[in-house]
Amino acid sequence: MTKKASGSAPRFYFVDVFATEPLTGNPLAVVAGGEALSLELMQRISREFNQSETTFILPATRPGADWRLRSFTPTGAEVFGAGHNALGAWWWLAESGALPLAQRTEFKQEIGERVLPLKITIDSGRPTSVVMTQTSPVPGKSVIELDRLAKALGLSRTDLDYEKLPVQVVSTGAAHLLVSVKDKDTVDRIRANSEELYGVLKSVEGQGCYVFSRGARHPEATFYARFFNPTVGIWEDPATGSAAGPLACHLAAHGFIRRKDKILIEQGTSMGRTSLIRVRVTESAVEVSGSGITVAEGVLKL
Repeated sequence: MTKKASGSAPRFYFVDVFATEPLTGNPLAVVAGGEALSLELMQRISREFNQSETTFILPATRPGADWRLRSFTPTGAEVFGAGHNALGAWWWLAESGALPLAQRTEFKQEIGERVLPLKITIDSGRPTSVVMTQTSPVPGKSVIELDRLAKALGLSRTDLDYEKLPVQVVSTGAAHLLVSVKDKDTVDRIRANSEELYGVLKSVEGQGCYVFSRGARHPEATFYARFFNPTVGIWEDPATGSAAGPLACHLAAHGFIRRKDKILIEQGTSMGRTSLIRVRVTESAVEVSGSGITVAEGVLKL
């Protein structure tokens, strides 16, 4: 039976985004058919699901867009990056039959005030990945108080690898602080203090903190990362597409990768939810891609 993205009783789905198998990746709650829900009710539903983000699929309001997405954290904060919150929603749209994949595979999503293109790759009529285009990178402030940052992460200043790659905020839709450390073992040693990290992020106008190293535990990955976002109530996120895009742009800007190179980022392994995020920097923007696994569904009885 083909599912619909509209209807009187909103349906919900749990999609493991960037997953390597069921119950890995970043779990996303997707609500379809909720166009009649008020903002307050969307926020309350997001609190009920208690996922890092819950995405509502709504009719588009801007010219050229196919669907509008609104995503909320459990605290009710609305987020506007095109990360796992968007990729998981489009994965469900693609596999549910709500998209005319026989006619076209390129679509546009409305997120906040932006309309962004994306592509669904298919094999034998079924989706294999969602390729999202984020906005052009916008560099932000750099951290000067490195000792303060290291302390907030439960590390020492010598653990930070800041001499060749600045500790800087970069945005491709969401402004995240990018922190390079010595190796993957250092990434796993992080014990973040939310209150102290919140202060560091606010001082540089960053939303979340993406800590990474070269090398990874997964044999195909080239970078290894963890993500913390106390500014919107996320203790740790197992896969963050809205930070993976800025990271690739940051690496390209400082000569660590070439433009058009593809990188594979491993995230979430320390949480037992290994995630693989593919990223490619183009001349004008950045593409983040991956797949999802729908593991549950139900009906909202409100």
